[in-house]
Amino acid sequence: MRDLIDSGKAMEWATAFLVFVIAMLMGTYAAKGMTPLQWAGAAAAVLGSITLAVLVRVWPDQTAAAEAYED
Repeated sequence: MRDLIDSGKAMEWATAFLVFVIAMLMGTYAAKGMTPLQWAGAAAAVLGSITLAVLVRVWPDQTAAAEAYED
């Protein structure tokens, strides 16, 4: 079980789920009515979760980076 938690796939799925949940919450509150300040905060939350998801997928693995550095 620990291998699954430590794997990169688990982190990719978790960040994808985070993006989905944040967007769903933003849509729910937007339908009820939001102030411009709330819109800005919601947009920042969505952009932050997307940024995290992209970083998880793009950031190189530490062992691969260390091997590339040694070469």
